Amino acid sequence: MNPKPLQQGVHLYFYCHAHTRHRGMLLTEWLLEQARQNNLGGGSVFRAIAGFGRNGVLHEEQFFELADDLPVKVEFLLGEAQADALVQLVSEAGVDAVYARSPASFAMLGNT
Repeated sequence: MNPKPLQQGVHLYFYCHAHTRHRGMLLTEWLLEQARQNNLGGGSVFRAIAGFGRNGVLHEEQFFELADDLPVKVEFLLGEAQADALVQLVSEAGVDAVYARSPASFAMLGNT
């Protein structure tokens, strides 16, 4: 099996709380749906076990408090233009979230 050549692109991350909503949807679902509808590649959502944000309030997973509003990260591996498009779309929609981006090299493995 020959590995496919690495593509250069962007690792794009959005940070919010698990229960944050935008336009009646969970923000995590809204972000994934926007990327899917605009054919911008795949995305994943990861839940933290603890964290704090701009307001300084610590949210953490505890045995009796598993449903707390924990921090989540929604991330995408995209081409530069795709990342720009998604950030622009999210910005124009008035979403209240933090985002970060970093350079990424990525490729597909297997027969897909």
